[in-house]
Amino acid sequence: MEAWQQRLLEDERSGVLGTIARSGLPQLVPVCFALVEGAIAIAIDEKPKQGVTLARVRNIERDPRATLLVDHYEERWEQLAWLRLEGDADVLGRGDEWPDALDALRRRYPRYREMALESLPLIRLRPARVVGWRWQDSD
Repeated sequence: MEAWQQRLLEDERSGVLGTIARSGLPQLVPVCFALVEGAIAIAIDEKPKQGVTLARVRNIERDPRATLLVDHYEERWEQLAWLRLEGDADVLGRGDEWPDALDALRRRYPRYREMALESLPLIRLRPARVVGWRWQDSD
């Protein structure tokens, strides 16, 4: 991963997770994330949700292919950038199976410090391919 791509992942606060629905169509949902040891950690947090098992979790359990899209937009188009991380994801049954990820997510998102993420599922995306674009070519 290039330095500017790493900075984009560190600077941007949200991304869009894409999984494959049972119908074969892409299913997209905005997520909070953290880069941990080359993988992407995405918490299933305590915000109100519909249904017992989230569609993104069911989708990953059925078909692990997933993508995270992160972008930076400004009116000054010379600052535009996006990054797409493609790979396989898995769902850890409990967040405490990956303590470093919980630490990273809590440092990044103060609201997570108040949540019992240890007992909730955690998505781990292992990027096999990173595709990105930015207007500027210099670091």
